[in-house]
Amino acid sequence: MDLVLPDALPSDDERAAVDAVLGPATSGWSGGERAIEFEGRVARGGEARDRRHQLLPVLHALQARAGWISPGGLRYACERLTVPPAEAYGVATFYAMFSTEERPARVVHVCDDIACRVAGAVNLIGDLERELGPERENQLLRSPCLGMCERAPAALMQTFGDDASDTAMGPVSMEVLDPFLHSRPWTMMTGAEPVDAAPQALGTREGLRLLRRVGVVDPSSLDDYRAHGGYEALRRAVELGQEGVIREMKDAKLLGRGGAAFPAGVKWEAVAKQSVRPHYFICNADESEPGTFKDRVLMEHDPFAVLESLTIAGYATGSEKGFIYIRGEYPNATSMLEGAIEKAYAHGFLGSDVMGEGFAFDVELRRGAGAYICGEETSLFNSIEGKRGEPRNKPPFPVERGVFGKPTGINNVETLVNVLEVLTLGGEAYARIGTPDSTGPRLFCLSGCVERPGAYEVEHGVTLRELLEIAGGVRGGKALKAILLGGAAGSFVTPDDLDLRLTFEDSKAAGVTLGSGVVMVFDEDVDLAHIVLRIAAFFRDESCGQCVPCRVGTVRQEEALTRVIAGRANGSLSDELALIGEIGQVMRDASICGLGQLAANAVDSAIHRLKVFDGGAA
Repeated sequence: MDLVLPDALPSDDERAAVDAVLGPATSGWSGGERAIEFEGRVARGGEARDRRHQLLPVLHALQARAGWISPGGLRYACERLTVPPAEAYGVATFYAMFSTEERPARVVHVCDDIACRVAGAVNLIGDLERELGPERENQLLRSPCLGMCERAPAALMQTFGDDASDTAMGPVSMEVLDPFLHSRPWTMMTGAEPVDAAPQALGTREGLRLLRRVGVVDPSSLDDYRAHGGYEALRRAVELGQEGVIREMKDAKLLGRGGAAFPAGVKWEAVAKQSVRPHYFICNADESEPGTFKDRVLMEHDPFAVLESLTIAGYATGSEKGFIYIRGEYPNATSMLEGAIEKAYAHGFLGSDVMGEGFAFDVELRRGAGAYICGEETSLFNSIEGKRGEPRNKPPFPVERGVFGKPTGINNVETLVNVLEVLTLGGEAYARIGTPDSTGPRLFCLSGCVERPGAYEVEHGVTLRELLEIAGGVRGGKALKAILLGGAAGSFVTPDDLDLRLTFEDSKAAGVTLGSGVVMVFDEDVDLAHIVLRIAAFFRDESCGQCVPCRVGTVRQEEALTRVIAGRANGSLSDELALIGEIGQVMRDASICGLGQLAANAVDSAIHRLKVFDGGAA
């Protein structure tokens, strides 16, 4: 059965918003005026089905113009795209940033996730809720991690209408947010200079590679980027040829920096060898792991490097088109990339004849809408295609059947930016950085109770203790209680683990993971039990619900933790903790994708490594 919207009519503003994305309707079959004398006998609407992938941009346009996705706006979008209303409604309700209920003209999302909680976000939200009152509850929204952990507590402020805008900022306070929420004139306050997100960029910069242009190069200037070595790696790639680039990548032994640590060169080679055309290459910029913000720093301060490296990936794999899928909560990074793409096209670094070298590569920026699951590659493909961001079963693997059913390569931002260093240094020289099994430089995101939070670049092999010292140690000289390594999907470690070398092989041997580079520090004053509960709540909210082990397991995990913390365990404490362990094992064994498979990792480590619920570290 389909959803029927017979009486829902779009407003003129909603029509204009959809038409701004799709262009004007050409016939009654695609939402325009119907000429019955001709269209009563001839149908001309089939081509719209090929535009289903524009559904997400259209929903963004409706949300920005009206503040919500009304039945009338949804109906018009479905007519223009020839998408069944039930399917479009399913997509609109999948993403946290979209609303199918009317909202005020101004909305603020205040992060209440781990790093922001440590920085006082819960008290801030409570003060704001009391100030606004229950009648304004849909104007203040609690948000999962906004990717601004180095500036906690953070907020995303949205205005809707003709002058729609999104503004991410931090740290925020009552004084900053109160004028905005009451529709009074307000001033955007960042609390720190943008470059403070990469504290090493304020110093000598000795040894920096991935961050060397941050704070030096004007991120909006293509000329400045080229003056600092920009597009030399792409020229080197063309000199080497496609096979030569892949050979350098394999020699470099570059492993993916998004968490899975798959060899990038092997993935590129597999895509390049596929005979089916076209090929696609995707930059996964949906950086949604709580505690992670390094990709945001690169996109905001070195956007041309992201474009250049994606173009190299496209060239090496024979891909005709690339996508940058960026998380919806990153307005500043989105703006920088949009400007960089426009300039790259204007100067011949993208398009039908890149740099006059005879190969074509196009790039489209696709904005997500608040769904952690879309960081999983197959969920991301579905999102680009205009479907709910639910993971697919594998095999087939993306290198064979990815986005639009075609061979697809995909890497995250940090992995791709490393490619520039591989080609600049040469694969073998790059492999000598770090350790034999963990090559190259690595970015880590330090946040929480640390003196100088931010993105730090080190070589694989430094210890956790050394990294913490670089960031100034525990804030205020307090005692260290624990560190969350790898993010919400990672594991807790104790002060006894500070001499752990930060490599793929050492972390695996220690039973932990580097994940996406999260290093979140907790001092002696932090209530770890409630931090663990927040992690469980995060996975409950972010589960796409497609598979039973994850959909049910994340709920049951949170319920059990809530009982334990409240002192209302079913049976003995050991029985309840054993139940939590069994739930976690089922999720690991039977979930479709990494979200369910990793949703119990931090909880398990808190129980067994930190002994949080045995009175050891709570």
